[in-house]
Amino acid sequence: MSAAPAPQIVPLFSTPIVMFEVPDAPKLNAELRQVIEQRSRTHPTTQKTNIGGWQSSWDMDRWGGPAAIQLLAFARNVANRMTTDINGTSGQGPYPGHFAVTWLGNMWANINRSGDANDLHSHPGAYWSGVYYVDDGGIAADPSLGGELEFIDPRGPLPVMNAPHLRMSGSLTAGTTERIQPKPGRMVIFPAWLLHQVRPYRGRTERISIAFNLAV
Repeated sequence: MSAAPAPQIVPLFSTPIVMFEVPDAPKLNAELRQVIEQRSRTHPTTQKTNIGGWQSSWDMDRWGGPAAIQLLAFARNVANRMTTDINGTSGQGPYPGHFAVTWLGNMWANINRSGDANDLHSHPGAYWSGVYYVDDGGIAADPSLGGELEFIDPRGPLPVMNAPHLRMSGSLTAGTTERIQPKPGRMVIFPAWLLHQVRPYRGRTERISIAFNLAV
C-alpha cells in the first residue's frame, strides 16, 4: 500500500511584519541620537501611549534634520516594495509595470528608561506603521531587559478558547502574542491596524526609538 501524501498547509490571511536592516546605521544613529537628546532637553514629553519615558511631538521630520528625512525615505522605499495594487502590481515607482504611491509620513522619537513602556494601541488613519531602533539599551545582548515590541493576534484569544492546551500546526502563537527584540539599525514595518505595545524596559541606560506612520 502506498503512503498517503503529506497534507498541505496553506497559510491564509497572514499578517505581514517587515524587518529591514538600514544601511550605514551606526553613522545614522549617532546623528539621530544627538538630535533626539537635544530635543528631549528642550521640550517636554507628549502623553500618548507612553507609560513613563519621553515622547516627542509627531513632527520629527520637521525638527530632526537630514538624518530624520533620510530615515523616513528608507521607510517609504520599504513600504513601496511591500505594497501592490489589487492586481498584484508592485508599488516601487513610476516604471513600466509599476505604479506610484505617494506616502504621507509623520514620525516621532521615544526614550524609554528603566520601567518605561508603551500601552496597547494601533494607529488609525495610517496604512503602514513602523519603528526604528537607534539604541536598544542593551536588549539585544541581554533579552532579560525586556523592552520588546509585542504584537497581539488580531483574532484575540479565539484560537485557544476551546482547547488552551493545543495548537494548530504551523501556528504555535495563535491566540497569544509575538515579540520582536529591538536591535540598533533595525526597522520594523507593520499594518497600522495591528494592535501592539512595548514591554517594560528594565535596563539602566536608554532605549531610543523612532516611530512613524505612512498614509496614502
